Amino acid sequence: MIMDNVRVRFAPSPTGPLHMGGVRTALYNYLFAKKHGGKFILRIEDTDQTRFVKGAEDYIIESLAWCGISPDEGQGVGGEYGPYVQSERKSMYREFADRLLETGHAYYAFDTSEDLENIRVLAKEAGNVNWQYNHITRSTMKNSLTLPADEVQKKLENGDPYVIRIKLPRNHEVKLEDEIRGWVSVNTNNMDDKVLFKSDGMPTYHLANIVDDHAMKITHVIRGEEWLPSAPLHVLLYEYLGWDCPRFAHLPLLLKPDGNGKLSKRDGDRLGFPVFPLEWKSPETGEVSSGYREGGFFAESFTNMLAFLGWNPGTNQEIFSLDELVNAFSLQKVGKAGARFDFEKAKWFNQQYLRTYADKDLAQMVRPEMETKGWNTSDQNLEKIVGMMKERATFTKDLLAEASFFFEAPTSYDAKTQKKKWKEDSSSILGELSERFASVQEFTSAALESIFKQYLEEKEYGFGKVGPIFRLAITGVGMGPSVFDVLEIIGKEATLERIKTACSQLG
Repeated sequence: MIMDNVRVRFAPSPTGPLHMGGVRTALYNYLFAKKHGGKFILRIEDTDQTRFVKGAEDYIIESLAWCGISPDEGQGVGGEYGPYVQSERKSMYREFADRLLETGHAYYAFDTSEDLENIRVLAKEAGNVNWQYNHITRSTMKNSLTLPADEVQKKLENGDPYVIRIKLPRNHEVKLEDEIRGWVSVNTNNMDDKVLFKSDGMPTYHLANIVDDHAMKITHVIRGEEWLPSAPLHVLLYEYLGWDCPRFAHLPLLLKPDGNGKLSKRDGDRLGFPVFPLEWKSPETGEVSSGYREGGFFAESFTNMLAFLGWNPGTNQEIFSLDELVNAFSLQKVGKAGARFDFEKAKWFNQQYLRTYADKDLAQMVRPEMETKGWNTSDQNLEKIVGMMKERATFTKDLLAEASFFFEAPTSYDAKTQKKKWKEDSSSILGELSERFASVQEFTSAALESIFKQYLEEKEYGFGKVGPIFRLAITGVGMGPSVFDVLEIIGKEATLERIKTACSQLG
C-alpha cells in the first residue's frame, strides 16, 4: 500500500555517540519512507543543553552517511522546514506554551529543585517512593493553580524561576493505536504533569518534538519503545493544540546477548564487541569506544544485521541490499518483543558480504597492509591469494592474517602436525618429490598436482602419509588452501628451497 506524502524523522540528541539501537531506529524510518515514496528527515534535539557533548552531532551525521542512510532533508542537508536543530528553533516554542496556558491546559509552577527534593523525601518516609507532580499533589505546591493571580504575576515580573507544566485531566482514558503494538490505553491518573517549558526559554522534549513534528508535517513517528510511556502525553498535546496526530510505531528494545535487559556500552566492553557504528573518543575523558567500521565491518553488513534485530521478512532470505530491504520492509513485520543481539551472527553477516566482493576489489583493500608488512607480489597473484583465503575470512584483515606463507618461508612448523605426521622417512619422501618438481617446466597448480598424485601411485602411498608433511614443509601449518595453488604462486625456486629447509630442520 502506497501512502501519500509520508514524512518521517530521526531525532537523536547530541549527548554522546550514536548507539546501534539509534542507528536501527534511523534505518527503520529510512526504509519506511523509501517504501512509501516519502521523505526521511534528520533533526537534532538538543533542548537539554546540560547534556550536550561536543562532536556528537558530527558523529551522528557521519554514522548515518557510513550506513548509507541518507536524509532527504534535515541537519547537514537543508530543506524548507529548517532549521533542523532545536536550539536554533528556540523562539518558536513559547507561542505554543502560552497557547496551552491560555486554554487552561498548562500552568506555571514555581517550586524550586530544593522544594521538589524535600517533598520527595517526605513522601518516601511516608511510604510513597513514586511521588509525582500530578492532579492530586499539584494542589499543595507553588503554582499558578494555588497562588493568587497577582502573586503569580509578581513572580513572573520579578524573573522568579519557573516551569510550565501540562495540566492533565483527572481519570481520563487516553487511547492511541500503535502500528506495531495495536491499541494502547493509559489513564491520566497514572500520569504526571510533565514539564513542557523552562524559564531559560527552552522547551522540554515533550513540547519541542510535538511542535517540530507538526511544523515539519511528520506523518509517522517511528521511535524506540522507551518513548511509549510518553505517547499518551503527546497525544493529549496534539489534541490540546488542535492538531492532527501522526501515526505512532514504537520499536522493540535491543537486548543483551543473554536477553536479560537493554544492550548497553557496558555489555559491549564486557563481552568484547562494539555498540557504536563508528569509533568514538570522549572529549571529556579521552576514553575510546570501539566502532563497527574500525572493527572491519562492511557498512552493508552492519545495516543488514541491524534490520533483522526486530524485523523479519517472513522468508528464509537473510542477505538484503539496502534497496531490497526497502522493498521488503513493513512495520507489520516488526515484532513487539525485544530483539536479542548476537555478535557471532553480526560476524556471519560480514563474512557473507566479504564473499560477495570480487577478488580484484579485495586485493585493492589489503594491498596497503601487505606493503606495510614488507611483502610484495603482483596484482594477479594477490587476487589469487585473497580468493583462496576469503572462504575462511570474516573481515578483510583476516585475508592476510594467515597468509604469510605466500610471501615468506615459514620460520616455525606446527608442532601438532609435526608430532603426528613427520616420520623417519619423511625427509627422503620430500627429497624425491623435490627432484620431480625440479624438472617441471610449467610450474602450474594442475601440473604439480598431477605429478604429486603420480608419485603416490608409484610408491603406493596414501595421501595421509605425504600430503600433511608436504604442506607442513611449504607453509609451516597443518591446514590451508590447496597447497598446489600455493606452489604456483611462490614459484619453483621457493618451493625447492622450502622443502630443503624443512628436511634440514625437521630431520
